[in-house]
Amino acid sequence: MRIIDTIAHPQIRISIFQMNQKYIVKLELGAMEQSFKFSELEIINLEILKTDVIEKIIPNALIRFEEMNKDLMSCLG
Repeated sequence: MRIIDTIAHPQIRISIFQMNQKYIVKLELGAMEQSFKFSELEIINLEILKTDVIEKIIPNALIRFEEMNKDLMSCLG
């Protein structure tokens, strides 16, 4: 797996990897991470993928990170 790009964001570290004809978008915030896999055949180009991540994935990912953090904190209790 090799990193091919990143997306700048003030809160989340976002990396885009390429492996086995897939793009893997990994979002990291502290001890938590979310990843999304896309077939290369379904992606027209990397810039469109990046735009879709910014517009369609990040807003909901931030909400999921909040929920994940609650779960993490309850475990650490």
